[in-house]
Amino acid sequence: MNRRLAAWILFLAGMMGVSVEAEAPGGNARRPIDARDVARLPVPGGVVPGAFAFTPDGMALTYLKSESASLDRVLWRVEWGIGEPRVVARPPGRGDSEANLSEVEKLRRERQRLRETGITQVVHAEDADVAVLPIGGDLYLQRGDGPLERLTETLSPEIDPRLTRDGTKVAFVRDDELHVLDLDSKRETQLTRGAADGLTHALAEFIAQEEMDRSSGFWWSPDGARIAYQETDERSIPPYSIVNQAGERITVEAHRYPFAGGANARVRLGVVEAAGGETRWLALADPKEDVYLARVTWESPRSLLAQVLARDQKTLRLVRFDAETGEATPLIEERSPTWVNLHDDLRVVEETGEILWSSERSGFRHLELHARDGALVRVLTSGEWPVDGVVALDRKRREVWFTAGREDPREAHLFRVSLDGGEVVRVSLEPGTHRATVADDGEHFVDVASSRTRPPVTTLHNRSGQVVKVLDDAEDDPRVDELKLSPPDLVAFRNHDGVILYGAYYAPKSEKMGAKAPLIVMVYGGPHVQMVSDSWGLTSDLTAQYLAGHGFAVWKMDNQGSARRGHAFEAAIHRHMGVVEVRDQVEGVAFLARHRPEVDAGRVGVTGGSYGGYMTLRCLTEAPDVFRAGVAVAPVTDWDGYDTCYSERYMSTPADNAEGYRESSVLTRIARLRGDLLVIHGMLDENVHFRHTARLTLALIAASKPFALLPLPDERHSSRQERNREYVAERVAAFFEGALAPR
Repeated sequence: MNRRLAAWILFLAGMMGVSVEAEAPGGNARRPIDARDVARLPVPGGVVPGAFAFTPDGMALTYLKSESASLDRVLWRVEWGIGEPRVVARPPGRGDSEANLSEVEKLRRERQRLRETGITQVVHAEDADVAVLPIGGDLYLQRGDGPLERLTETLSPEIDPRLTRDGTKVAFVRDDELHVLDLDSKRETQLTRGAADGLTHALAEFIAQEEMDRSSGFWWSPDGARIAYQETDERSIPPYSIVNQAGERITVEAHRYPFAGGANARVRLGVVEAAGGETRWLALADPKEDVYLARVTWESPRSLLAQVLARDQKTLRLVRFDAETGEATPLIEERSPTWVNLHDDLRVVEETGEILWSSERSGFRHLELHARDGALVRVLTSGEWPVDGVVALDRKRREVWFTAGREDPREAHLFRVSLDGGEVVRVSLEPGTHRATVADDGEHFVDVASSRTRPPVTTLHNRSGQVVKVLDDAEDDPRVDELKLSPPDLVAFRNHDGVILYGAYYAPKSEKMGAKAPLIVMVYGGPHVQMVSDSWGLTSDLTAQYLAGHGFAVWKMDNQGSARRGHAFEAAIHRHMGVVEVRDQVEGVAFLARHRPEVDAGRVGVTGGSYGGYMTLRCLTEAPDVFRAGVAVAPVTDWDGYDTCYSERYMSTPADNAEGYRESSVLTRIARLRGDLLVIHGMLDENVHFRHTARLTLALIAASKPFALLPLPDERHSSRQERNREYVAERVAAFFEGALAPR
């Protein structure tokens, strides 16, 4: 699931909380849903295995999963034909929890939207049955299914461990410096020096983690002889202070946050010998160019491939670097009049030097095969549907496995196609959404499949698609049967431009809010997110289920600007955010008013978090005749207050697009607001700063607009405190009951 959507869902998970009875088969009432249910994580049917990894011989599989209906994970292993899955590692002590993590680790988890505890990460060697587990700030080694062996016991945590292919060495970052530990001799070598306040080695910078989906800042060469790593200099970015005023002692965090139009971190890419020595720095671009280091991939023991993204994000270059001489060779260049989306589809066919790549050149992301010199050999997929991403490359058979919603963008399926061209073969057949992990030899794959009517089922398949073993069935979660959740209806309609839009409709289950039900629109609306899909996530949304049970009709819709519909659909927001998105949402409300007679279109509320919080405010200001009330959670209020990479990707810089920034701001439009408003924001939010809500508050006061504000002094961008989620549930439920009551 997209990280931004996941964060919003997790925050809203505790919003709604007045009791409502759920229906059991035959109409027998089960226990009512209350705020504690909605605030509790994981959701019903949400305890699902993850972090799948096949052993190098392809004969066993490991994964992380809770032993109970909780977020606390342990390591499981299963061998083909030798019994059932079994636990092979539990965390010593408390494992990873919010209480025993350093500030650096907490912020990394926030970037990755991680909620799990216990064992939260397993780092595998590619060619050896060896794994390293970071737990509680230290590293542990596991060989095969043997016991855990402690590798480190230090005051400072080891961050982002990475194993060599042969599993003989592990590299990690400690105190902002890169280290290597030999797993046989236990000898540790520090490879970098000179880290200081605002200067780090081998750590991905904030922008890479938050906006480019890159969490690592160093990369092993295939033979384990060298490491490429980034040096990050953020000293040109002024510190942004966040004060925690809710604790027993006042504490201050200082983050170097790059605001739109301002300075970015200066990033260098270097290569160092794993045994130690001087770093060879590589010239990513002309010194006058402002660029992002987007991706790094070793091509061979001597050469590596870097993806370099221009700051305006309209050009992406794939460049080969000789690790010994530093010589740079341009290979592929992607250009767009709007922006180039990053991907993780690059694979090197080591036997031939060919490069697997994907491009949105046609308007939809499709797979391509390029020669070693970058020349296009052939296009592997085509059509008016986008590839979601490469899952695996079977080099022996010359096949690539990938996922896509080819037949229906509300579904996701597993496909494969030959590098030599030919028919695209659909592998997953059951309707719904499929998430797959494929063994390197292509003989087996794991499929996590769900739909609105079926919680996730995790199965092991052979190459032909036949089920070898059922590994897990989330329907066994007792809360799935206890609460008897009702799947929403999936809806499609055309807007005034003839564009097909997809929605999910939860019909009201009572008349508690009147014979005609008020409507609550649950919105995200921003890029790189899809809310409406045939997946269990729609049905297990207890916020939506609660509202429907309480007498509200609930509506979710993916407007233009959202994901998995091609670049033109997404780029409709270019340079003017919050315009076409609101227009589409208004048309969604009008569609329901025409086709759902139980909906009272005169009583419409809207709610969302992050971009959805921004959309909530924009709906209230741009369509005040349609939206009568809104709950905005952690909203962006002006894009000049958000980060460079995200804001400038869609809006360019404030200097280049002053009118677009002004028109897309909530602050300049607040006089148009007429409905009831509740704003909720974590005061420690280091992503969408509480400053956004502070600026909004001043604008509301200046315009004499009444509103309600609920600050959360001990929360960041996503809520991690169950007690806070439960309280918010009660407050928001009461707000909508009053604001959307019959008049």
